[in-house]
Amino acid sequence: MKRTSILGWILIVCLSTAAVHGQYYSKTRPYDPKAEKVTDLHFFLHESLGGQNPTAVVLAQANITSNNSTVPFGTLFAVDNPLQTGPEPNSEVIGNAQGLAVVAGINSTAAVMYFDFGFTTGELNGSSLSLFSRNPLIMSEREVSVVGGKGKFRMAKGFALVNPVVINATTVILEFNVTVSCSLLT
Repeated sequence: MKRTSILGWILIVCLSTAAVHGQYYSKTRPYDPKAEKVTDLHFFLHESLGGQNPTAVVLAQANITSNNSTVPFGTLFAVDNPLQTGPEPNSEVIGNAQGLAVVAGINSTAAVMYFDFGFTTGELNGSSLSLFSRNPLIMSEREVSVVGGKGKFRMAKGFALVNPVVINATTVILEFNVTVSCSLLT
């Protein structure tokens, strides 16, 4: 009986100590929508699908024989595309878009994409935006979601309007108009 009560007290002390050390947050700050900034960005994504230096490559493709599309359902791409100030091939490079895209529409041309836009010049150097969204490839203007970021874009949320400039067998150039809001954390 004495051993059981000692064991009981040890368990009570251990459990009360675990509750004190088990807090998963440090403090809560009030939400202030005035402490957010809105940023508009305009740039071009340049993608090369072939040649000696492709910036998008097929990682995997589903074994489907009934789909005659040039890019069939289930195709997974890895990308590392330059972000540039203009649609011209020699325009200034301001960063890169790295990520994955999978063709996810059986009966339509749609992709699900995760891209991280990392900026490498100017005041945004070292900052990035994360996009994770459905991307209807056949639409002339598409809207995709901005779901986060880092650096100057911590806690970012917003959207990007994507307009195709060039799309052919070897080259894709997309215009991005991005609007994001994020906290002014110091």
